[in-house]
Amino acid sequence: MARVLVVGSSNTDMVARAERIPAPGETVLGGGFVRTAGGKGANQAVAAARLGADVDFVARVGQDVFGEAAVNDIAATGVNTEYVFRDCEAPSGVALIFVDARGQNSIIVAPGANARLSPDDVESARPAFERADVVVLQFETPLETAGRAIDLAKELGRRIVLNPAPVPSLPAGFLSGIDVLTPNEVEAAMLLGWPLDESFDGVKAARALLNLGVGAAVVTLGPKGAVAAFGGQTYLIPPIRVSPIDTTAAGDCFTGALAVALAEGRDLAEACQFATFAAALSVTRFGAQASLPTRAEVERFMAETT
Repeated sequence: MARVLVVGSSNTDMVARAERIPAPGETVLGGGFVRTAGGKGANQAVAAARLGADVDFVARVGQDVFGEAAVNDIAATGVNTEYVFRDCEAPSGVALIFVDARGQNSIIVAPGANARLSPDDVESARPAFERADVVVLQFETPLETAGRAIDLAKELGRRIVLNPAPVPSLPAGFLSGIDVLTPNEVEAAMLLGWPLDESFDGVKAARALLNLGVGAAVVTLGPKGAVAAFGGQTYLIPPIRVSPIDTTAAGDCFTGALAVALAEGRDLAEACQFATFAAALSVTRFGAQASLPTRAEVERFMAETT
């Protein structure tokens, strides 16, 4: 079985739907509201577990009702929560998410205990690193913690998938040695210092990201698919046509699925194709973790679509 370790955030998502996302200073009457488990790290861990991987999760939550519910929800999907630490000095993280009629979203995150995930927590989880095939990271926890996780994964010879979201100010060379970088087009532009306008070219961006020292760069382009670059090769991954309802966890689904496929020994192009199908299926459902598909659902979707 593929073994995936995710180090990252756990949040409680407060999701409100409206015809459009409010402008600054504006109040918009909306429709439905739901509270659900989220956080990029937790989303990616749950995505990987539902797709058939043996998953460990390293995170920090508060000693509150949100933290208890989040851990229970994650554990119910089969994720090992042994290394989800309870913090008595900070609340659990919360994300406020607004979703418009087109399924696009705007998010504010109050990190809470996520901001206290420490390098020592990472070190405590060494046994999980030792049994992992692929280690997955994001940037909703402190940069020094992500850095320690990267160093430990490298020390143990584990493959590293980094979803650089949200993009922080990175020291020179921080991304060197990352096996697979998975930004969306906004994050790719920020990492490269490029404007995100009509001149943005996903193929050029993926190739340029290799200059940061990563082994491969996979830039997700939403409804336009994705592009992967590694060595002297570039692959265009065509989009899967669906009618989106909510894109909240699409990128997390993609990263989790990619990690599973790589852990199973698939090559990068095949792994990206699998991840694209999983992410496309996720946007046809409402919510973050609630939208993440199972392996059987993705395989059936692939058979019906191809």
